[in-house]
Amino acid sequence: MVGVAPLPAGARSLDCFLLYNDGISTIVKMAAIYGAELGLESRSLLAAILMVQFVGIPCALLFGALAQRVGTQRALLGALFVYTGIGVFATQLRTEAHFFALAFAVGTVQGGAQALSRSLFASLIPRARAAEFFGFFGMLEKFSGILGPAFFAAAIGMTGSSRIAVATVIPFFVVGAWLLSRVKVEVGRRTVARDAAPGTPA
Repeated sequence: MVGVAPLPAGARSLDCFLLYNDGISTIVKMAAIYGAELGLESRSLLAAILMVQFVGIPCALLFGALAQRVGTQRALLGALFVYTGIGVFATQLRTEAHFFALAFAVGTVQGGAQALSRSLFASLIPRARAAEFFGFFGMLEKFSGILGPAFFAAAIGMTGSSRIAVATVIPFFVVGAWLLSRVKVEVGRRTVARDAAPGTPA
């Protein structure tokens, strides 16, 4: 059957995305809470959020160029490495300047990580069933960002500190990157290309 062979690679890439995207969503959702605990004013929090958006647009384009040069999987692993560093740095924040530096760092990888994730997933699914798979992708994407905030809230409940709670996002990136590194991207792409070739039995 067309598309049976590439499913493992596509499914693994989806599992990875759901895991590390949970960490990304947690950072985005909990940033305001964390900033408020650090004593930042509302206008400073808004400025930091806007910075993420403005920095994210050109950096997403740069990540696209990087993916063409080193490969989508490697570029995405690089983004997750940066996110891991962001998680570590977030536990050490002390000043407003630190928070803005963190926002800038998030902006450099947020758009690129999400765009590359979709690109990688698209290259590993059967062409004839792309709408079906992306519908599934979109549905599950809505559910990502549940575990991360839950762990964050539980950590705050136990410790009373967002500084400690923010460390709970780090495993999402580490484990997600490890799983991503095990995805056989080229094998999956060759299988997709073979099954899409004219004359391939359905």
